[in-house]
Amino acid sequence: MKPPFLLLLLLLLFHAITIFTSSASLPQPPTPSKIPPSSSSSSPPSSSPSPTSSPSPPSSSSSPPSSSPSPTSSPSPPSSSSSPSSSPSPSSPSSSSPSTLDPKQLRALQSLNMPTSKDPCAKPSFHNATVCDSSKPFRHIISLRLANCSSYVALSYTALKSLSTLQSLQLLNCPVAPIRFPPELIASLRSFTAVNSLRKVSGVWLSRLENLTDLTVTNVAVKASGPFVILGHMKKLKTLTISHANLTGYLPKSIHSNLTHIDFSGNQLKGSIPTSITMLDSLEILNLSSNALTGELPASVGDLISLQNLSLASNSISGAIPDSISAIPGLVHMDLSSNQFNGTIPKFISQMKNLRYLNLANNNLRGVVPFNSTFIKKLAMFKLGGNSNLCYNHTVLSSKLKLGIAPCDKYGMPMSPPASKDSSEDVTSDDYDDSDDKPKKGEHHGPNKVVLGVAIALSSIIFLIVFLILLAKCCR
Repeated sequence: MKPPFLLLLLLLLFHAITIFTSSASLPQPPTPSKIPPSSSSSSPPSSSPSPTSSPSPPSSSSSPPSSSPSPTSSPSPPSSSSSPSSSPSPSSPSSSSPSTLDPKQLRALQSLNMPTSKDPCAKPSFHNATVCDSSKPFRHIISLRLANCSSYVALSYTALKSLSTLQSLQLLNCPVAPIRFPPELIASLRSFTAVNSLRKVSGVWLSRLENLTDLTVTNVAVKASGPFVILGHMKKLKTLTISHANLTGYLPKSIHSNLTHIDFSGNQLKGSIPTSITMLDSLEILNLSSNALTGELPASVGDLISLQNLSLASNSISGAIPDSISAIPGLVHMDLSSNQFNGTIPKFISQMKNLRYLNLANNNLRGVVPFNSTFIKKLAMFKLGGNSNLCYNHTVLSSKLKLGIAPCDKYGMPMSPPASKDSSEDVTSDDYDDSDDKPKKGEHHGPNKVVLGVAIALSSIIFLIVFLILLAKCCR
């Protein structure tokens, strides 16, 4: 009986050790934690639709899309200034084409310190790009982009005259001195972009480019008594950007109807917004942010039936927000922040199906917010803070929305100062998460696996000892 007894004892002891080891080595599940809601900042667009690139939110002091694009920061150059393929010109022929570049234009490129050892039209470089037509016996340049120019590059009259076939000229970070354009080049040019280039230009100098359809001047000092000096003879213009150019004067009272894009942001324009602008039924983007505009927003603003992006932020515009603004069917981005708008918020704004960016912060608006949670949930950005006389109905909107304004009392007046004084507080769809039953960091549900393993092992050892005692008594 003795050997089987020892064998049984060893087997039971091995079984207990195995149970202890396997229980102690069980992996612990990760501790669940509540993920904080993400917040959206104000770029459009863009797009936001960005004001100078696409129908995205214009850039402004509050920042959406575009400019911008979001719709709200300083506007960026249009897409046409970043890629030669976007200019209104045909694609360049392949390098296998028997036609070569016009020798005069080749010498002009050399004077601009552009590499010409290889065909510049076949493989344009990133900084200096050219697009050519397919004419014979010599091809001609129809699009030219100069970027990050060296300090000794000069746009000579002779070189520009040789490049009179250009339809698009883009200067990016090229602080060269401006020079008179030859008549042949003025007649041919359709798109002109100057971003942080040319040091300083005059309105008269720009006005000579009367055949342009696209004009972009950004971060370039423009000396002119007003935009009309520049636009007076530009009857073909469709997109216009003169931003951060220290431009003074008043908005023109008459303007041609072909414009689809107007960006005068970051200047020193004064006076009121003329009704002539509201007659541009093809206008898609209007960015007048960061100026010194006063007066009231014309009630006829609702006539801008093609408008997608409206930014009037950081001016001194007063009066009520016109009810007609809610009649603009495709409006996506509306930034009226940091002005002196008063009165109540038009309730019809909640019926604008395409609206995604709405910034009414830092005004003198009053009354009850006429929006429900369904409307606010569909917005990518919503700001109301900085309106001390504005309040929300706490039976309609939850305090968890963090609107930056106080709830209303029974008289429709603010009950107390808002819980959050940050007027730039964004409301996103994540703010609607009301669940409080999620496990928090550090919480455990059920016993720890290691403790459970130790308990099982100890119980097995105790059971083994009792079993051995009983077995020893039976074997006597």
